[in-house]
Amino acid sequence: MAFSPLVDELVESLRCLPGVGQKTAQRMAFHLLEKGRSGGERLAHALGNAMEGVRRCDRCQNFSDTSVCGICTNPKRNNGTICVVESPSDLLAIEQAGDYQGGYFVLMGHLSPIDGIGPADIGIEKLLQRVDADATAELILATNPTVEGEATAHYIADRLDGRNILVTRLAHGIPVGGELGYVDGFTLTHAFRGRKPLQD
Repeated sequence: MAFSPLVDELVESLRCLPGVGQKTAQRMAFHLLEKGRSGGERLAHALGNAMEGVRRCDRCQNFSDTSVCGICTNPKRNNGTICVVESPSDLLAIEQAGDYQGGYFVLMGHLSPIDGIGPADIGIEKLLQRVDADATAELILATNPTVEGEATAHYIADRLDGRNILVTRLAHGIPVGGELGYVDGFTLTHAFRGRKPLQD
């Protein structure tokens, strides 16, 4: 049974969100129409403002409503260190941990020749220009531990070969509280390769 064109359009629009299928989109739409009209109006307003006003930071490519984001303009940040991440959500996770105080560069993806995504599509040339312009001392490669993330990290490291810059990779391995019997082979291999002397 079809609803009115406006309801159908709302349901189809909600399906653009990740993990939202037909049934979930219908539940969301019905909730907004039945009990959440004021929330729906606020959502529509915020969504419109974000689509209109959010852009990429000119320095790090993170989401920002100004030409240069707050992290890049913060004088307390160590601009001699750049952490390269795949997405704004990765940056947010690092920021929420609260320990890192350097700068960032957000690739907005990873290399994937199968999908036609090359270095120009994720801004690697822009990253290299920034490394040179800022006289960066350390570049931390924090791409995801996937095949594509590893390939992206190795590509960037190769492009920086010969420059006087320390290129590091986030450690991968066994999570705190994890048990060896439940850890997959890929993670265990990374843990063995990344082992360090035990500090006193």
